[in-house]
Amino acid sequence: MNKATLSATAVVSALALGLPLAPTATASERGHSQASGHHPSGSSIPFTEATVTAGADGAYSLSWKAEGVRRVEIRANGRVVARGGDTGRAVVTGLPAADRQWFRFEADHGQGLRLADRLVKLSGTVNLRDAGGYRTTNGQWVTMGEVYRSDALANLTTEDLAKLRRLGIRTVFDLRMADERAKDPDQVPAGADYVVADVFAGSGSFQQMPKSPAEAERMMIDAEKTMVSGEGGRKAYTQVLDGIREDDAHAVLFHCTAGKDRTGWSSAALLTALGVPRETVMADYLASNTYRKAANDAVLGHLPPAQAAVYKPLLDVRPEYLNSGYDEVEAVYGSFDRYLKDALGIDHRELKRLRKDLLVG
Repeated sequence: MNKATLSATAVVSALALGLPLAPTATASERGHSQASGHHPSGSSIPFTEATVTAGADGAYSLSWKAEGVRRVEIRANGRVVARGGDTGRAVVTGLPAADRQWFRFEADHGQGLRLADRLVKLSGTVNLRDAGGYRTTNGQWVTMGEVYRSDALANLTTEDLAKLRRLGIRTVFDLRMADERAKDPDQVPAGADYVVADVFAGSGSFQQMPKSPAEAERMMIDAEKTMVSGEGGRKAYTQVLDGIREDDAHAVLFHCTAGKDRTGWSSAALLTALGVPRETVMADYLASNTYRKAANDAVLGHLPPAQAAVYKPLLDVRPEYLNSGYDEVEAVYGSFDRYLKDALGIDHRELKRLRKDLLVG
């Protein structure tokens, strides 16, 4: 990677704040098997919006909108925990401890939807989250429990690893450079395949630390472009998307150091390929600012103000960074479909299979 960004993320790793443990999912409850191991057919999903947010106090905030329905019920652990009409909010408390708490949103007609809080809280990560739970432009939903994105896995505890195993994660893609991997080697769940997919392999760019905030911003924009059109990026993201497409029996996780830039484009490319609206993809990308806030504040708080101003663009995710990736797609390939085909080797048939595996509704 660019050494400036690498240095910044190394500081993040050194000072990142640990978070308390919270529920994760068992392999038998993963979103992949919403029905009986297959994506259900029939009526489409009436929900246009649906979210689950876990609170620090053990409560869960639920919200939903469902077009053309009269009644909505939400179940957890086999019982109804909330009811409402076509639009509603509820706070659910008193649920027993679980690796990851799942909720089944059901309307009086149409297909149900199975969701959990997107963030998976572990002791050794601050930005490990489910890539699913988003609605596409044609009304389908990206299944949760299939694909995860994360920051570095070097500091996972034994309990963290056990939870990831129960999540069903059997393939881990490491998007980091060789020196990052050597300094902070991954801890992976027992039985999982570990795959190096070095996004910046062979890149000779970005050898100097930025000297100003503007230079740091330019560096991040240029790095995003390299992810799209650089040889290392094309190869790495081909590996990741091929791995997701080929492993439909287990969950896949991809990560870098901070889980925001190389990981951010991996998630953006996947969600865009699945038909998730651009504004939703951007919101998912920018969520790293929220999940990494404590860690980033810790880094900046240890630096003199002038140096902190230079580092902040390296620690942030910003709309202009992700947009530069999409701009590079247009400039080099002409369209996102051409990027998928020419850069990542995903043609119409393979894209159809990817969508069949990861979408419901």
